[in-house]
Amino acid sequence: MDAGYNPRTVEEVFRDYKGRRAGLTRALTTDVEDFFRQCDPEKENLCLYGFPNEHWEVNLPAEEVPPELPEPALGINFARDGMQEKDWLSMVAVHSDAWLLSVAFYFGARFGFDKNDRKRLFGMINELPTIFDVVSGKSKTKTPSNNNHSNSKSKSHNKMQKTSEPRAKQPKPQMKEDDREDDAPDAGEDGGAVAGGGGEEHGETFCGACGENYGQDEFWIGCDICEKWYHGKCVKITPAKAEYIKQYKCPSCMGTNGSSGSNKRARPSS
Repeated sequence: MDAGYNPRTVEEVFRDYKGRRAGLTRALTTDVEDFFRQCDPEKENLCLYGFPNEHWEVNLPAEEVPPELPEPALGINFARDGMQEKDWLSMVAVHSDAWLLSVAFYFGARFGFDKNDRKRLFGMINELPTIFDVVSGKSKTKTPSNNNHSNSKSKSHNKMQKTSEPRAKQPKPQMKEDDREDDAPDAGEDGGAVAGGGGEEHGETFCGACGENYGQDEFWIGCDICEKWYHGKCVKITPAKAEYIKQYKCPSCMGTNGSSGSNKRARPSS
């Protein structure tokens, strides 16, 4: 399919990947009713294709052997009525993610990408949620809220957020003594203070590395030891890398140096 389109640079391959990904994502989300209807189990083996122009198509596989491009999963329509719709869509999403990677690295191999090019391409791809993440709802982002006890408890269960969402619990180095006294009952069960008050306090969280305050569109990560917060870029942690961290320790708590590199005090322990 669309065999005449041949991206040759890392940036072009990434644009190709994003376009195909957008089309496939739309098929499995906003256009899901149309997609479901086209995947008739009574028809022959069908495939889901995504195109660089963000369109999608359900069609028979390419006739030429071998095909010009890697082919997506064959026969997705046969399983449609034998599974729960959600499970079926998740299965198609996983196969679509695998197909996107195979197409991207097919171009990389064809046009001689070296080790650094392949690494850079994968890094760019890895910054985006997978189609499976989108379909299953894992890629939804949240902003800090003041659900005190529930978010405080999430620290012990989740250790850190699995996507680009900062945890709702915040250190409070800037709070006045009166405010600390007001929040004292909320700090009891696990010893960790949580944010109180309205949304205006969200801007009072500062990065333990650079000292800048919280930004709504930035990825942050909280240390599970000292409970300080850091920009992901300041401690070289991306949302994708965070997926595999069970307990995050900041550079200071890992013993790389004697302090956190910040002039902000850590939250007083209770």
